[in-house]
Amino acid sequence: MKRCSHSSHQTVTELNITPLLDLAFVLLVIFIITTTPLVNDLDLGLPTASRHEKAPPRKANFVTVESGGDIYVNKQKVPLPELAFRLAALRADDPDLSVIVRGDSKAKCREIRAVLDACQQANVVQVDLATEPAH
Repeated sequence: MKRCSHSSHQTVTELNITPLLDLAFVLLVIFIITTTPLVNDLDLGLPTASRHEKAPPRKANFVTVESGGDIYVNKQKVPLPELAFRLAALRADDPDLSVIVRGDSKAKCREIRAVLDACQQANVVQVDLATEPAH
């Protein structure tokens, strides 16, 4: 009789690294996705540009809105319902019509909005708002 029996099982001496590689790639992908770039966190001193006032277009038409609500087109008083027709007539004379809206700082926003709507109804594409530089 044999006193020491050999087991029929052999130990696996090879290490299966496939699950370890899968885990490593999953962790790498998670790390790449969750890492945010540090570009926005840098404190930079950005260059400044010289401020220059924009020259008015060669044929500028001014629409002025006073604080009381009176509207003027090139220094002529125009009621709001007729503003779109007046701008359309000016646009018929000059297809490249440009309008600069000058609103008083105390004028109500709805009056400025009404002037911009009239410009849109008259199909005036070049519309600018006149402002003053901050002190």
